[in-house]
Formats: sequence, C-alpha cells, structure tokens
Amino acid sequence: MNRIIGSHDLLLVTLDTLRHDVAAELAAAGRIPHLARHLPGGRWEERHAPGSFTYASHQAIFAGFLPTPAAPGPHPRLFAARFAGSETTADGTYVYDTPDLVSALAKDGYHTVCIGGVGFFNKQGPLGSVLPGLFQESHWEPEFGVASPTSFEAQVTRAEQVVSRLPADRRLFLFVNVSALHQPNWFHLPGATREAGDTRATHAAALEYVDRHIGRLFAAASSRRPCFTIVCSDHGTAYGDDGYTGHRLGHPSVWTVPYAHFVLNPDRPQDPTPAEAAR
Repeated sequence: MNRIIGSHDLLLVTLDTLRHDVAAELAAAGRIPHLARHLPGGRWEERHAPGSFTYASHQAIFAGFLPTPAAPGPHPRLFAARFAGSETTADGTYVYDTPDLVSALAKDGYHTVCIGGVGFFNKQGPLGSVLPGLFQESHWEPEFGVASPTSFEAQVTRAEQVVSRLPADRRLFLFVNVSALHQPNWFHLPGATREAGDTRATHAAALEYVDRHIGRLFAAASSRRPCFTIVCSDHGTAYGDDGYTGHRLGHPSVWTVPYAHFVLNPDRPQDPTPAEAAR
C-alpha cells in the first residue's frame, strides 16, 4: 500500500449486510457481471467480519481492521496505526500515527468523503454523526437510506457530483456505505410483498440491483487517476438460519463476508459488454 498511497485515489465500498454465500452464488451464476469482472478470478474472497453489526464493523474498518481472510493467520494488513507488538503490520502496510485511517489519509493530502446509507450514517443525532464525523465531507439524505428502493442510484449520483467538483490534482478517498442489501429489501424482487417480508431471495435481488448501477460509481471514482478499490461487506445477516434472524449475533451467516480489492484504471470500461452481461 505504500506505493498506492499518494499516487492513487481510493474507494471503499461497504455492501452493508451482504452475506458471503449469496454473493458467491450470484458471482458464480453470472448474475452480477459488473462486479464479477473486477473480482480476482471472478470470485469473492471469503473473510471474517470485524464486527457483527454496522457500527462495530465500521469503527474497526476505519481503524485499519478490514475483514480478515477466513484461514489461519496472521494476515498482513493494508493499513495500520503504529503500535508496538503488532503482528499484522508488514513492510507494505500503510502505517499512520493518527487514531484512524480517515484522518491519516487527510493528513497525507487526501480529501475524505463519506456517502452514508444505513442509520449509523444519517447525521440525525449524536450516534448517527460519529462515523460521518471522521470525514472532511459527508453526505446523507433519506433517499440514500434503507427504506428507499432507489437508494444506490441516488448515492451514485451524489458520488458523481462529488468527484466532478474536486480539483483534478486533489487526491480523493471516497467511502460509500451501500444500504440496499439491508432490511427491508423485499421491494427489489418482482412479485415480493411487504407482508411476506425479506428473504434470502430478496437479499440476492438487492445485490443484483446494486450490480446494475455500480459501474457508474467505478467510472466516477477512476475518472481522474487509477483508483485502488475495496469492496466488501461489513457483516452478513440471518434469514432463519438455525433459527436466527437478523444480525448483531454470532452465526456464520453474520460473520462470513465477501471481500475484494483491485485497481480501477481510467481507460478501462467499467460496464460489461452485452455479451458479457448475458453470460
């Protein structure tokens, strides 16, 4: 990461509440072509979430603790605060002396922007202001939230506006918390009803909805220079698995999350061709 910081823009996308098994199934079935074209080998990496709900996971992520590979470690981290005895700080780790990654990047010349989604980013009270408050610029509107069937489109439009206003020579760290996967998500599946509620199938349909629009976000983020991009879930959620529903609980459906990182280049088209989309 030491070669990335300072030369690339940065994009961090958390697909809030996305389960690993659903993400992996859709990638394998060709149902998320816009995302899959960027996944190394066309597959998500299986990782363990640093928390079981949004607030806990994002506090950890912004402290440099991204989801951990789901295999025995230790696993070197991309970002880490400097502290003695760290077993996951390696030669290539971006090490900083601030309390969190966001302020470290700001100190190193990045303009830091948050486009929030779920309630912990809504800035409507003290708790909903903590995470957005880490950033120099933050955005949240009701149309970005969990109850909006067009939340991700609205978030992407705001991201495009943010990028277009930024001076070309100013480096950018853009964070987007995608709310579309979070309950309620029944409205993303044709024929589903509020009364029937959210299911694993409506969760999958929400990911397909995100996939249809994420090419615009990737294009905006990489329009000025190469963009190092992380796309991951902060935690999963249960839909009756072993009797559990929801998250903030200790179950594999919650702890196991998809992860990928890659570089977006300005000259690479971000949307699949019609033939690719049909596969």
